Amino acid sequence: MRGAAVPEILTARRAQADPPVSEYAEGLVRGVVEHWREINERIGRHAEGWSLERMPPVDRNILRIAVLELLWRPDVPPRVVIDEAVELAKNLSTDRSPMFVNGLLGSLVDAGAVPVTAEQTAAGQVPAAGEASAAGRPAPPGPDAGPGREA
Repeated sequence: MRGAAVPEILTARRAQADPPVSEYAEGLVRGVVEHWREINERIGRHAEGWSLERMPPVDRNILRIAVLELLWRPDVPPRVVIDEAVELAKNLSTDRSPMFVNGLLGSLVDAGAVPVTAEQTAAGQVPAAGEASAAGRPAPPGPDAGPGREA
């Protein structure tokens, strides 16, 4: 399947998956592929001087899924998206990744780039300004990130 398009791979693997791939997971993959350029541009804009290539691949993909949910899945509250992305980073990436993921996604929310409803704000489903993206975010935990190095 090397060289095949992601949707083709997803369709082929979905038929063979055990347990089956959920429709939601498939929707996330298709959504990231569909909005690839804009998602990467948004991540790059909020990465404060760090390119996507310098981020660990796991972090890049956690961020891609989270940005998709923040911008194109208004049924998922921003606080939930950020919390889930941070948990994925804790379980799948480096020790510094959760703080980096939290800060980058928080800056996206703080910048007003994420559409939120009045109901989500009233229900506390949107982080307060600066809550998720504290000043002094660490550098992404990539090969060029050393102890104490700022982004």
